[in-house]
Amino acid sequence: MNKSFFIENFKTLFYALIIAIIIRSLLIQPFYIPSSSMEPSLLVGDRLFVTKYSYGYSKHSFPFSPPIFKGRFLLSEPKRGDVVVFKTPVDNRTDYIKRLIGLPGDQIQFIDSNLYINNIEVLKSRISKNDIIYCGKNSIDVFTFEELLPNGNKHNTTYFKNSKFKDEVAINSDLFIVPNEHYFFLGDNRDCSKDSRYISGPGYVHKDNLVGKAQFIFFSSDRSIGSIFSFWKWNESVRIKRFFKKII
Repeated sequence: MNKSFFIENFKTLFYALIIAIIIRSLLIQPFYIPSSSMEPSLLVGDRLFVTKYSYGYSKHSFPFSPPIFKGRFLLSEPKRGDVVVFKTPVDNRTDYIKRLIGLPGDQIQFIDSNLYINNIEVLKSRISKNDIIYCGKNSIDVFTFEELLPNGNKHNTTYFKNSKFKDEVAINSDLFIVPNEHYFFLGDNRDCSKDSRYISGPGYVHKDNLVGKAQFIFFSSDRSIGSIFSFWKWNESVRIKRFFKKII
């Protein structure tokens, strides 16, 4: 093997790496769901694609959030009800995925476990009273509702049946007033989600912290049954019905 062989192979790998970084930074990025905070919409073990271009670009669009520029350019405003990946304001590093509930200037509050936006109760219709979801490693009996946001966006949420498992913030919260250029996020698993109600600050998320919009699930497996490398358990662990499911 001559020197030119190694040089050409190095160039190929280098160009492939640059292309991968460009795609990941500017177009689309895969994410893994590690917690139950977005059940029933997203399950632990879901792998999904997030479009980076949906809301424009900030330093957090790039790997390791390099301080190459300030602000956000090509900004496209997110819509209420979008499922969004963002950098938590606690450390501006950790990725969270939640549903956008509050826009700049909105007033958000929970009263008797009911969600209010701008002093108007968000309508929800119970669609099941016999569901079980996870909260950490615990399985919890829940009511499942279809929630209707003010802009017409519909999605499913869950609430614990037994109020003894809820904390006071989930029942009666403070009044949150979303600052300019910030957003307020909630998990669909309402009584088991570390979101803008709990993140220190409180957890209003600046527009520059938005990473992208969750679009669809491309793979899903139940790791409680077995690793994806345990191919002999795939018939039990792989959730084929969730493949290419659009996230709403």
